[in-house]
Amino acid sequence: MGLNYYQIKKNVLQARKLVIRGTSAAGSGHPGGSFSMAEIMGCIFSNHLKYDPKNPEWEERDKLILSKGHASPGLFSNMAVAGYFDESQLDTLRQFGSKLQGHPDLKCPGVEFCGGSLGIGLSYSIGNALAAKIDGKDTHIFTVMGDGESDEGQVWEAAMTAAKYNVDNLTLILDRNFIQQDSYTEKIMPLDESLDGDELSEMWKDASRWKTGDKWRSFGWNVIEVDGHRIEQVSDALTRARSVKGMPSIIIARTIKGKAVEHMEDNPQWHGKAPNPQLVPVINQELDSQFMIAPSIIAGDMTNLENEVKRCDDGRADYIHLDVMDGQFVPNTTFDHTKIKELRPLTVIPFDTHLMINEPVKQIQNYIDAGSDIVTVHAEVCDESSFGEIHDLLKSSKVSVGLAINPDTSMPDWSKKFIPTLDQIIVMSVVPGKSGQKYIESTHEKTKNLMNTLKENNFSGYIESDGGVTLDNIGECFADGARAFVGGSAIIGQSDVRLVIREFRNQVLRTRRKLLIQKANELGGTELVNKWIDLHVVGKKKDELTQIATELGFQ
Repeated sequence: MGLNYYQIKKNVLQARKLVIRGTSAAGSGHPGGSFSMAEIMGCIFSNHLKYDPKNPEWEERDKLILSKGHASPGLFSNMAVAGYFDESQLDTLRQFGSKLQGHPDLKCPGVEFCGGSLGIGLSYSIGNALAAKIDGKDTHIFTVMGDGESDEGQVWEAAMTAAKYNVDNLTLILDRNFIQQDSYTEKIMPLDESLDGDELSEMWKDASRWKTGDKWRSFGWNVIEVDGHRIEQVSDALTRARSVKGMPSIIIARTIKGKAVEHMEDNPQWHGKAPNPQLVPVINQELDSQFMIAPSIIAGDMTNLENEVKRCDDGRADYIHLDVMDGQFVPNTTFDHTKIKELRPLTVIPFDTHLMINEPVKQIQNYIDAGSDIVTVHAEVCDESSFGEIHDLLKSSKVSVGLAINPDTSMPDWSKKFIPTLDQIIVMSVVPGKSGQKYIESTHEKTKNLMNTLKENNFSGYIESDGGVTLDNIGECFADGARAFVGGSAIIGQSDVRLVIREFRNQVLRTRRKLLIQKANELGGTELVNKWIDLHVVGKKKDELTQIATELGFQ
C-alpha cells in the first residue's frame, strides 16, 4: 500500500483551517501547538489509528491520547475531518455547553483522555496499554506530548515505568517545537544543550544540540528522531515504532510552533492566542499557498541515479520526480518500474512517477508495486474508461492520482468527473521528452485559465509546473496557481542541490508574501496591510514584508 501522501496533505490543510476557524470564533485557544503537531495528527488518523467514527466505543479500536491538552483544537479539527462530527462544530469551540472545550473532555465521543493538568497523559497511556495486554487485545496506544510538558516530574516516572513493564504497544510522540507557554523551552527548562546568544528561534535548526533522544534512551526507550512536518518521515517512524517489541517507543518530532503561518512560526506569542477574525481570509490564503519543490533526476547522472536520489535527500527536496519515457509516447527512453523498485529503499521521500508512456493502464500495477507514492498519466493516451480504471486502482492502493497535459493539450471534457478527486495536475511547460528546454511562455495564461475550471469543479489538489522552471520564472508560476514545481537542470543539474532548492523556496516565499499583502489591502486597505506586517516579529520577516509593501505602494 502507498503512503496516501496527497490525501494526508489535504487532511492536514483542512485541519489547520478548522483550527483557525475555531480559535477565531472562540476568541481564544492554542493555534501554535495545534499547528506544530498537524502532520503528526494527520498521519496518525490517516494511516495508523484503528477507529470507527460512527462507533467511537468500538472495543477493537486503538486509542489516541492527547497529553498536551491545550492543543485540543488540533485534535478536534482532525476528528471532524475523520467524520466524528460536522466541521461546523468547531464554531462552538470553548463555548458553554459545547463538547469541544479548551482541553479534551470525555463528553466528546471519540476523546479518550480528559486533559487539563499537563504531564499525566503518559501515565494514563501506560495504564491503557497494560490493560490491553492483560485483556489480550491488539490495541495500540498513540500518545502526543509537548516538550514544555516534559518539565513535569511525572513524565519521567512514567518513562521508567513503561520501560520496566516493556510496554511495546505504546508509541509516544514528542512534539519538540522548542516553545512553551512562557518562552522558549531552553530558557525555561532545557531538554537539549544550554543556549548561547539570543537567536533562540533558530535553535531547532541546529542538529548538534539535539540531546533529548539521549535522555529517553537512558530511560530504556526505543528512540526515533524525525522532522515532524515531513509526512513520509512521520508515517515511516510510526510504522517502525509499532514493529519494535519488548520496549516502548518514542518518536521525537522536531517541529515549528505555528507551522504554515509565517507570523505564528517560532513565535511564543502564538502558544495561546486567537487570530484576528479580520485577518482570517489572509491566513487561509497563506494556508492554501503551501508549495513543494521536486527535482527531476533524469537531468542528473543517468548512470548513477542512486547518487541523484541521495542528493535529493540531502537537498531536502519535498519529493522526487521520476520521468518514465518509453520511446513511443515521447522519442526518448529513461527507465521503468524495475529501476524505481531498486531506488525505493534508498529514501522515504515520496516518489512522484510521471508516466510518459503509451497504454499506461496496462502498466499501472507495476508502478504501484515499485513503490510510487504519486502516479501521473497523460490525458493524451487515456479516455474516460481507461483513466477511470487507473484512478480507481491508484486510490484503492493509497497512491495519489495525477493527470498531465502537454503544452498543446487542454483538459479533456471527460476529465471533469475526476477533477474533485484528482490529487495532482501536471501542466507541461515544455515539449515532453528531454530536459534543458526553455519554459513556454503561453503556459502562464494556460495555467491561469485552468485554475478557473478547477475551482468550478471543486479541485483540491496541486497544480504541478513541469519543464523549464527556473529562479527567474518560479515566482510567476506560483502567481499563476502552481503549487508544485519540478526542476531538472535548474536543480539537479547544479552542484549544490540544497542551496538551489533554498533559493527556489525563497523566491516563491517573496511572491507569496506579495500576494498576501495584496489580499490584506483588498480586505482593509493600508491599515490592514500594516496590521498584517506588524504580526511578523520573528527574524527579518517584518523588514522584508515592509519592503514589499513599499514597492507595491501600500506604505
